[in-house]
Amino acid sequence: MGTSVTISAATDQDAEQILKLQYLCYQQEAALYDDYGIEPLTQTLQALRAELGEGCVVVARLGEEVVGAVRGTVDGDGTGRIAKLIVHPRMQRHGLGGRLLDAVEGRLAAERSAIRYRLVSGHRSEGNLRLYRGHGYVPVGTEQLTPRLNVVTLEKEAPQPAGAGELVAQA
Repeated sequence: MGTSVTISAATDQDAEQILKLQYLCYQQEAALYDDYGIEPLTQTLQALRAELGEGCVVVARLGEEVVGAVRGTVDGDGTGRIAKLIVHPRMQRHGLGGRLLDAVEGRLAAERSAIRYRLVSGHRSEGNLRLYRGHGYVPVGTEQLTPRLNVVTLEKEAPQPAGAGELVAQA
């Protein structure tokens, strides 16, 4: 019987595995846009450790191996900003990216009171865009960052807790 993938909060001990996986996963994006200087490929271990301490980082583990990760923060207006969703290439196309996305959304809402979610993707990253649209995200803007890269911003509202927004009628 194989080991199943578990999803949980990242710890500082996961930092090196996350960084190595990030480097592996972003090779595809770098090739797609012919830009190997993108931040996920140049991020330092120290910078990643700072993100672990400040944000909400969720990992997927297969046994002891980190095979996926995603990060999120919530800004002052309640917008959960989701970034760097990565899944090991051998684990892609099995629903793990969607599970990680659901997990970080849930934690951002429950622990940091997110009322909406926002993320960005490169305009040529069709697999990523398909995943996000399939999870309810809609494009709200596009910005040209370089001659080769436009980023698409996508958003969705966080689900309201049961009973939220309902008025209690007085008899």
